[in-house]
Amino acid sequence: MKNILVVNSSLNSDAGNSSKLVASYLEKLPGDEVKLDILDLNEAQLPHLTQKEMAAWMIAPEERTREQAELAGVSDALLSRLEEADEVVIGLPMYNLGVPSTFKAWIDRLARAGKSFKYTENGPVGLIADKPVTVLAARGGVYAGTEYDTQTPYIRHIFGLMGITKVNFVYAEGLNMGEEAAANAFSAANEKIIELLSN
Repeated sequence: MKNILVVNSSLNSDAGNSSKLVASYLEKLPGDEVKLDILDLNEAQLPHLTQKEMAAWMIAPEERTREQAELAGVSDALLSRLEEADEVVIGLPMYNLGVPSTFKAWIDRLARAGKSFKYTENGPVGLIADKPVTVLAARGGVYAGTEYDTQTPYIRHIFGLMGITKVNFVYAEGLNMGEEAAANAFSAANEKIIELLSN
């Protein structure tokens, strides 16, 4: 059975445009041998990473206090979900030309030296098995391919750091530029989803 980690990061949860794109993607998945592991970052409300939590990662598990074990356990659990997934599907809105802070809080607990990547003489090497990642990006304006699109290179770089290079993007842009523009954007995004799934 295929295990898909589904990560939604819209402040509006299921009502968000990126979440709607994710729902459309999941509806179009072929076959029924799929297990969905749903992570709604708006509901999870991961706090910003602190020095205390990061320090807990550096302590051997058998030497951690109860508090340190709980702090390290947050990252460990999120990493396990990523490692166990055969595929990752991400709903990603654009807020102020960047990723949601909840998404960054999730990434900060995945990108761990010694866990998801390691440093070598030739630079960092990813430790997570490569797997397809589909990013369903919803944006009020039109940014793909411009210098204002900070999300695309960031996502490629951060997952690449961990060893994941099979990253695909589906963009629904111009969603705040009128009803016709929004309808056309969703239609084009759905066509792209069908194209990706057919391959």
